[in-house]
Formats: sequence, C-alpha cells, structure tokens
Amino acid sequence: MKVTEAELIISAGRADQFPPGPFPEVALSGRSNVGKSSFVNKIIGRKALARTSQRPGKTQTLNFYRINERFHFVDVPGYGYAKVSKKERDAWGRLMERYFEERDQLKGVVQLVDVRHKPTEDDKMMYDFLKHFSKKVIVVATKADKIPKGKQQKQLAVIKRELDMDSEDPLVLFSAETGLGKDKAWREISEVLFK
Repeated sequence: MKVTEAELIISAGRADQFPPGPFPEVALSGRSNVGKSSFVNKIIGRKALARTSQRPGKTQTLNFYRINERFHFVDVPGYGYAKVSKKERDAWGRLMERYFEERDQLKGVVQLVDVRHKPTEDDKMMYDFLKHFSKKVIVVATKADKIPKGKQQKQLAVIKRELDMDSEDPLVLFSAETGLGKDKAWREISEVLFK
C-alpha cells in the first residue's frame, strides 16, 4: 500500500476522546521496547511519525494515526514495563479493556514480539486477552536483522508454540532496519481492514 497521508489525530487518555467516525482501525500492541514506533514508521514510510524513545513505556495514551483518509492505526501503551506505578498500569488496563471490548471500528490487532526471545508471560497474556475478545491478531516478529537467517524459522516456531497461536492468525517476520516483511505485513493488515 502506498501511504500518501499520515497524521496523528489524537492521543486519547480517556474513552470519550476516541475519535468518532467510520474509519476502520488496526491496533498496534506489544511490550515496551519491542519496536512499535519503528514498525509504524517503516511501514508507512515516514521517518518520525511515531516517536521512538530511549525510555520504554513512554506511550501512555492511545495514539490514533489517520492513514490516507481511509483507516486508523492505533498505537496502544506498551505492556510489561516496570517503572510505571501500579495505579497508572491499572488505569491503562481499564482504558485498553474498554477499547478492545467496545470499539466497533477495531478490525484487528498487530501484536509485536521480539523474534530473538521466547514470548514473555505478558506477550502470552496479551494474545490470550485479544483472543478472548475474538480479535483477529497478526503477530509480527520484530528485529529479524538481529538474528542469523539460519535461526529465524526456529524462532518463529517457538513464537507459534509459546503463544499457542490460532492457525488463522498470520505470523510475519519483520525488520524495521531492512524492510523485511513490510509487504507481507501490509497484505495482512489490508486483509483485516478491507475484507
């Protein structure tokens, strides 16, 4: 997909700030530091639409990006980051639960995991949470350039097994550095948004 327009339209800290309207949405979920901002920037071909941070856990709102006046990417707060107070984590949890449970425009979720490691308990909980709400999940294994080619398939098998992935959910190997998996990610996202 060629992206001609991409803009951040709102950073929502409350459900009443979610934008109304007809645009279908794909949410982007992942552990803090998994490369969500790099993923967004790479696939839409922008250097810094989504801000990358040296401080993981910085996204504390749901950031709605309008793409080509046709759909939204929704960047949700990264999970599994310890330096956030329990009160803040609980508030995010309630906001995210409301979003995933009640948002009619939400068509599917891109869940990012780090291909170099086994999925964490937080990764597994998030995947189970999304499946509980019957969401279509595209699992994207990031940082593929950081492991040897010969190990990639083995790591993908580990991710599938550890998440106990639904056979309907695609798994995409991705690198924000090299662009590996960009086209496949777009195909899967388009399928979810526009089928």
